[in-house]
Amino acid sequence: MFQKIFFTLFATFFFVCAFAQVNTEFDKSIQKNRKGEIIITGEPGEIVKVIQQKHEFWFGSAISSGVFQENSRMSETDKNIYKEKFQENFNSAVTENSVKWASMEMERGQIDYKTTENISDWAAKNNMPIRGHNLYWGIDKFVQDWVKELNNAELRETLKRRGIETAKQFKGRFTGYDLNNEMIHGNYYEKRLGDGITKEMASWVLEGDKNAKLWLNDYDILTGNRLDDYLEHIRKLQKQGVPIAGIGVQGHLHGDSFTREILKMSLDSLAQFSLPIKITEFNLPGQRSKFYNKRTLEITAEEEHQKAKDIVDYYTICFAHPSVEGILMWGFWAGANWIPQSSLYNRDWTPTPALKAYQKLIFNDWWTEVSVTLDEKGIASVKAFYGEYKIVSGGKETIVSHKKKKGQTEVQIK
Repeated sequence: MFQKIFFTLFATFFFVCAFAQVNTEFDKSIQKNRKGEIIITGEPGEIVKVIQQKHEFWFGSAISSGVFQENSRMSETDKNIYKEKFQENFNSAVTENSVKWASMEMERGQIDYKTTENISDWAAKNNMPIRGHNLYWGIDKFVQDWVKELNNAELRETLKRRGIETAKQFKGRFTGYDLNNEMIHGNYYEKRLGDGITKEMASWVLEGDKNAKLWLNDYDILTGNRLDDYLEHIRKLQKQGVPIAGIGVQGHLHGDSFTREILKMSLDSLAQFSLPIKITEFNLPGQRSKFYNKRTLEITAEEEHQKAKDIVDYYTICFAHPSVEGILMWGFWAGANWIPQSSLYNRDWTPTPALKAYQKLIFNDWWTEVSVTLDEKGIASVKAFYGEYKIVSGGKETIVSHKKKKGQTEVQIK
């Protein structure tokens, strides 16, 4: 036991000390995995501007229900600022609470679709892809009392209705759903109805929307603590034939900081399944920090600057990894964040050092905006981050999507 602790501490110390050198390798990986060629053809000597509009990689956040809920206690001023800052900083979203069964149907038969419709409508209007979190949640304390009172036959039929009707109601609105949240930590439905219920849940959702993408989502994975359990869980579900579209891993079970080497090792291990990975719920400081149970504890200036550095390191490791497709913060404003000290904005909307570090990373360091002159053959090539671009020349504009799947994008300036 002592040897294991000593090795972990030594390895962590070594990794942190060496991070500046390791960062060069991450930068190389980012150049390799996050950029491809945009090849432009037109008139020789023509000057062309290549201006990135957004990333393909998901830099997102959870959306608070209070912003879109009728009779919300949030002020209209805060709602408007929230929406404005969300659009400024993020290109993707996930529902924080509105899709959860206990939020959508607190009382049996009284189903609230309106909040989720408001959120998804706003996301669609602003060309923002959004995830649905979550369809089922089998942790005992999050299962509604009325659900627990059902007999087994009633429970199965109620689960079936929940899957089919919710998928039908929001058909085409979500890029994917977390199917049954945090199964390795608790699965009330499996205990009641047996080992095959997860596959049945998936089949019911797909009956409601045959194109629905179903994700797993769990915590304490990127800390390494439950990584082996999660790997075994994924293998089991795949063997059962559960249609898994992607692997969700929550990013808030660390403490005031996180262990760099374990984050990378965990992502490498999850990559064996050749499925897309998203960091679905990110906070820093995290759930094991001193701030989790002391939400009013003031974070010091020194801690704020360390938070900013840690966020840069965390995002760099994830962005560099070829299997990761996105990171979603679990709140960005202290007025609507379960760990307020992890926010990019304070309660009064003043920015934290973390906001400036985040924006520099996403919209500067990992952003492509250049001017090129077409050569004598009328060709120029630009190595560019995958995403949406505006190509401008002589007053003419062309909008293109530069996709990682293709690797190369050709643009003809007419």
